[in-house]
Amino acid sequence: MRLWKAETRVLEQVWKLGKCSVREILDSLPEDERVAYTTIQTLVHRLEQKGAVRKLKKIGNAQVFEAAIDQSQYRGGLVRDLLELFGGSPRLLVSNLLETGSLTLKDLKALQGAAPRGRSSRGGSGGK
Repeated sequence: MRLWKAETRVLEQVWKLGKCSVREILDSLPEDERVAYTTIQTLVHRLEQKGAVRKLKKIGNAQVFEAAIDQSQYRGGLVRDLLELFGGSPRLLVSNLLETGSLTLKDLKALQGAAPRGRSSRGGSGGK
């Protein structure tokens, strides 16, 4: 599932709020990120069409939505897409992160220490 940045921001608010209306999403945004109600409404409807949120019920004129996918599902898809850009190679991805300074050797050592046993020494494209 590919989402625009604004759609992702709205979905993040839905994850944070749980069941919510367009108004509640808008009100939960920081002042500097506030946009028109209709903009949020359009983004929520796009998310609904893409299967990221679902309509639960209608209360008066307000419709209540909830996330149809969880954060780990969404992030997993993003990671798979990102790996595709590096030919499916986690090593190339990490190498690029190190080269650009986005990831330090200190970060890498901390991640290696936190990796589940049996996976920390495995390289290549891996399994699931």
